Amino acid sequence: MNRKQITGASQTGNKAETFEAADNIPANPDLSRTIGSVIATRYGRRNMLKGMLGVSAAAALFGAPALTAARQASAAAAAARSRYVFDELEAGVDETHHVAAGYDADILLRWGDPITADAPEFDVMNQSAEAQLQQFGYNNDYVGFLPLNAEGSRGLLCVNHEYTNEEVMFPGLGRQDKAEFTGMTKELVDIEMAAHGGSVVEIARNADGKWHVVRNGKLNRRISPLNTVMGIDGPAAGHPRMQTSADPKGREVIGTLNNCAGGMTPWGTWLMAEENFHGYFWTDQLDADGEPDVTGQAEARQMQRYNVPSMWYAWGKYHDRFDIAKEPNEVNRFGWVVEVDPRNPEARPVKHTALGRFAHEGAETTLSPDGRLVIYMGDDARFEYVYKYVSDGAVSEDRAANSRLLSKGTLYAARFDPDGSLHWLPLVHGHGPLTAANGFASQADVLIDARLAADALGATPMDRPEDVSPRGDGTAYVMLTNNSKRKPGQTDAANPRAESDFGHIIEIKEENGDHAATRGRWSILVQCGDPGIAAVGAQWNPDTSENGWFASPDNSAIDAGGRLWVATDQGRRWDKTGKSDGLYGVETEGSLRGHSKLFFRCPVGAELCGPYFTPSGETLFLAVQHPGTDGTRNLKGFERDSTFEDPATRWPDFDPQMPPRPSVVVVTRQGGGKIAT
Repeated sequence: MNRKQITGASQTGNKAETFEAADNIPANPDLSRTIGSVIATRYGRRNMLKGMLGVSAAAALFGAPALTAARQASAAAAAARSRYVFDELEAGVDETHHVAAGYDADILLRWGDPITADAPEFDVMNQSAEAQLQQFGYNNDYVGFLPLNAEGSRGLLCVNHEYTNEEVMFPGLGRQDKAEFTGMTKELVDIEMAAHGGSVVEIARNADGKWHVVRNGKLNRRISPLNTVMGIDGPAAGHPRMQTSADPKGREVIGTLNNCAGGMTPWGTWLMAEENFHGYFWTDQLDADGEPDVTGQAEARQMQRYNVPSMWYAWGKYHDRFDIAKEPNEVNRFGWVVEVDPRNPEARPVKHTALGRFAHEGAETTLSPDGRLVIYMGDDARFEYVYKYVSDGAVSEDRAANSRLLSKGTLYAARFDPDGSLHWLPLVHGHGPLTAANGFASQADVLIDARLAADALGATPMDRPEDVSPRGDGTAYVMLTNNSKRKPGQTDAANPRAESDFGHIIEIKEENGDHAATRGRWSILVQCGDPGIAAVGAQWNPDTSENGWFASPDNSAIDAGGRLWVATDQGRRWDKTGKSDGLYGVETEGSLRGHSKLFFRCPVGAELCGPYFTPSGETLFLAVQHPGTDGTRNLKGFERDSTFEDPATRWPDFDPQMPPRPSVVVVTRQGGGKIAT
């Protein structure tokens, strides 16, 4: 990790863009078997080129206006056959959010909103850690819903808070990672820490169908890396590499951070995935070029594989546990999946080490035919892996026993072969190269160093694997956001797209429809980007409209009807599509397979997270993260970086005294009824 490349890069304008730039630096040393080369080998470069050149050839023969008219007519005909019944939204970029006609998209929760009866009202000019610990956190990402009554009209919203953007969060501060944190104080760091983690908030639906926060809900609470004590279980619990001066037994840790996507278990607990934990760790030990120096660390090899320390935050200046020179093992206690019981505030959250340590994007759950728990997970970085966990036992009516399923099971990494076969490789000590001779002295080492174990097994490096959404029939959909760092030289077998800014989606079909199977088949559902530009190499159903294609799939959901919904995260590169991020319905079956429709879009600079449907299908929760930040230099008429005082948008309040605020949006159908039916 070159700190100068990250903190000094003039092309990045805020913390979100800094994270994106950091993700551009691969940590995987072996890039010889990427998913791009596998895709190309399977489908063949000749066929790929046919798809890339088809649009250009048609335009040359018939002219661009004729092609556009034909596409519009075809898209209109496809809309009549689509399982997603709504009038498609027009794509674009502006200061606010938009939803398909006939739907309301109401703001339910904003950063700083009080969520407990005793919480102070939000005062953006006088923030404090104490207040933030009773208020809704920053940069809402994953959203889950746990019904509290049979009608589903009352429930608990479980929301992850991934990270903070100081430049639009604190008055007069400006961007800090680029300024070497000269403006940060312990007070501000503690506010940041309090704004991370998660929120449990009771909500209820009124007679008119609108949802509201139940502020006096007894289960409302915040979870943060500042003060929430968590247990550690599974094979790595108590291991010497998990022990610190504050926790010599290695069995409890304060807090969770960079919680991106997640999941809900069948027994009603919430899984919080810890993603880019490496960015929070610090060192004063620098080399001659001013770069972090880990050469004296006992775990230098492991730290380098996980890009530790990346020093995105100043936490290590004020909290010794985030300084690797003072507490080198603390980093091993992050990068896990955390289980929270929303209905029991007295129950400690638990980090389940059996699920492996990496940059977890999600933790979506399903069941095998024999009742075992299966959890799909992506390691969200370029050239990293897709994983799944299969429990030893089956889910039962015993909630306590169910949680123990997360402690005993097998973690697998995926290998995608050119012939379309899928192999799940077990990360089990003693299996193949996972031995002491190769640096894995125990199962704890295998799980703490899951990336290294997957390297050794020969898993397939992927293009930023994010959410993996399973369907009950043994199908799962893998969101691969992009990989601009795949070089043309890595296309030796017919890699479909080097330097891809647009990503793709892979469909998995597990053997015999069993999510616990160790073999299966895979295929490409869509290859993202503009199908009208031959060089992009996009592949969509030809009936997809100009508004329907998208780039950078990120979060996803399967609704009660088995339909796939995809949310996008283009980062600062939305200028390559001219579209803000949004939510799309993507067909997976029949003649419309690969057809997509735009349902919701974000304000400028925002990323769409969630999505989550209530069991009835009548409510959809969406999380709009970091509004007004990403790529605002490309917004016509604004064309500069956002700050607290001068943001590209003041969504959702549009109050001249308030900066943009990450918020949860609740979508309902006007007049009632299920979404998109």
